[in-house]
Amino acid sequence: MIRQKIQITSEKLADAIIEGIKDKKGLEITQLGFKKIKNAICDSFIICHGNSSTHVEAIADGLVEHVRIKHGVKPWRSEGYQNAEWVLIDYVDVVVHVFQQQTRNYYRLEDLWSDAEFKQFETVE
Repeated sequence: MIRQKIQITSEKLADAIIEGIKDKKGLEITQLGFKKIKNAICDSFIICHGNSSTHVEAIADGLVEHVRIKHGVKPWRSEGYQNAEWVLIDYVDVVVHVFQQQTRNYYRLEDLWSDAEFKQFETVE
């Protein structure tokens, strides 16, 4: 069996992730762009939150499924499902952080990279 390598730009991947988050009603979706930062660990972070551990899990599972169906791409690694306060989904070039609101407010990832490009996306509650 020959495995075919799937190529997707980080921009298309980020767009699909954001679509998946919106499908599950993720809140306050933010993208931090690191492409212009020398030696950045990835191209971007996508950050959002849910109202409960169940909502956080649904957002995380939903975006993974959406990206897999749309582009055939699976995450390299994910963690945080145990208590679903902060689920991290690593697609290598794009890293997704799905928080519960109180955990997001505590860690304030958006404030750690003032030199990143910042985009906020409309969400419907």
